[in-house]
Amino acid sequence: MRTWDLLDQLYRRTGATLPLGDPRPSHGAEMEGYFWRATDVASRRVLVVLCGVNRHPAGDWATVAIAAEPGGFVRSAVLPGAYAATDRFRVTAGDGAFTADAGGVALDLGADARVELSLHRPVGWPRALGGGGVFSAVPFLGQYWHPHLLGGGASGSARLGEVTWTIRDAEVYAEKNWGAGFPERWWWGQAHGFDRPDVCVAFSGGVLTAGPVAATVGGVVVRIGAHLIRLTPPWSRVRSQADGQRWQVDARGAGYRIRVVGTATGPPHVLPVPLPAERHNVDTDLEHLAARLSLEVDGRIRYRGETNLAGLEIGHRPPTP
Repeated sequence: MRTWDLLDQLYRRTGATLPLGDPRPSHGAEMEGYFWRATDVASRRVLVVLCGVNRHPAGDWATVAIAAEPGGFVRSAVLPGAYAATDRFRVTAGDGAFTADAGGVALDLGADARVELSLHRPVGWPRALGGGGVFSAVPFLGQYWHPHLLGGGASGSARLGEVTWTIRDAEVYAEKNWGAGFPERWWWGQAHGFDRPDVCVAFSGGVLTAGPVAATVGGVVVRIGAHLIRLTPPWSRVRSQADGQRWQVDARGAGYRIRVVGTATGPPHVLPVPLPAERHNVDTDLEHLAARLSLEVDGRIRYRGETNLAGLEIGHRPPTP
């Protein structure tokens, strides 16, 4: 093994990723979470697939789920035999019930809950540091976030209860988050479906921990055509508010000002949150799959746009008994 590869492998075990490294393969964290969101603007449909690979001495296990809107469909499960490769982007669970790599994602939870998507024209992450900016390279944080797919096409099919969707060239977004399970409280949002297909926004926030130290932090990423704007601490000032009905992010830095305002529409989907050490999920993640969101960008690049196909999420981890 080359010296650089060995250094990279050792560094990844801290949870951090070296500059120019690929955050998608497993870091060996207690929880490695993978998430895909397909937005079919033409049909006004949104489809979500997620998988969390959770480590446990008795055997690694997976939290998986499918959610869709319209229709309010949600199906989740616990799968045994979870595996995330450390040398490449590949995730499997449940003896083939879940498989994912850079080319697609598939999940089979029975005859009435199946998804198979192939991904093409990927718009990948172009920066040396991951989505968390400087914090991506800081070891031993409680949680890391990396939006690794900011556009492209998703095609395939989804069986959602009594209906079957055919998906053709939907806009796709994908991210990874990893660490010692989920934070005490978090909020998140992502949207395509603006007046131009090459606009994508994603933001996240929560309580970031490093040993006994905890702080509330957040970040926002905007793709406009070939341009990517990432505003994260400590070089940018990011303020976030989220109460389950309204999400607002105001960020300044790198010569830009970004404002994101999201508003819930209808009841949320209830998605599973893994408790890795306890080998089970809890239903404490509330996500609106087709909500309203406005985006304002001022600076060297300017943009104003709205969508009603945004994902808006708020969640919490149950208190320790």
